[in-house]
Amino acid sequence: MTRRIVAVTAGLSEPSSTRLLTDRLTEAVARHVTAHGEEVVVEVVELRPLARLIADQMLTRFPTGELTGAIEKVISADALIAVSPVFSGSYSGLFKSFFDNLDVGALDGKPVLVAATGGSARHSLMLDHAMRPLFSYLHASVVPTGVMAATDDFGTPGLDRRVDRAAAELVTALLGSAAGSAAGRSGFLPADEEQREAGFTDRFDDVTDFGELLRRASS
Repeated sequence: MTRRIVAVTAGLSEPSSTRLLTDRLTEAVARHVTAHGEEVVVEVVELRPLARLIADQMLTRFPTGELTGAIEKVISADALIAVSPVFSGSYSGLFKSFFDNLDVGALDGKPVLVAATGGSARHSLMLDHAMRPLFSYLHASVVPTGVMAATDDFGTPGLDRRVDRAAAELVTALLGSAAGSAAGRSGFLPADEEQREAGFTDRFDDVTDFGELLRRASS
């Protein structure tokens, strides 16, 4: 059986770190699928070239041209990877506008991996506070690990581990228990160690005062 994976990426520059992270994720997902003897086709939907068509659909409620094909790819995919740059603590307007044009339930039960890029690891909260609620509203099934890639993360083992963990979880959701058994043997760091490696817990795990937590987060 051939599995169809679609990645939606909302980078605004060329080249963009958002597309770079998208490519890392698609490669990891394809590797995990083929490791289970399945064939895989990966397609990437770049939102930047579709920006005008997305704006037109928001006004007319009817997709046209290449946007129609992009929406059909997303709806018919077996699994979805969604990647956005962080804008003002949330996903970009272009990213939100694209998914706003999908019907509620269009992604019903579809496994989704969420990821984002930004200047600082502190933006990682956006994955849980913005992206997960969006896809829950669309009735998708979001995998536990989201991937935040700050500027300094590229080329580090910590990012490689998070990408591989998230990819394995997406494939587990897609293929079922056989993929889950293999993921359990893949040597991932426990969650607390992975966060420590990414620089999160060292600064905050000894904090009991909320004001002190905010001070450290802003430093």
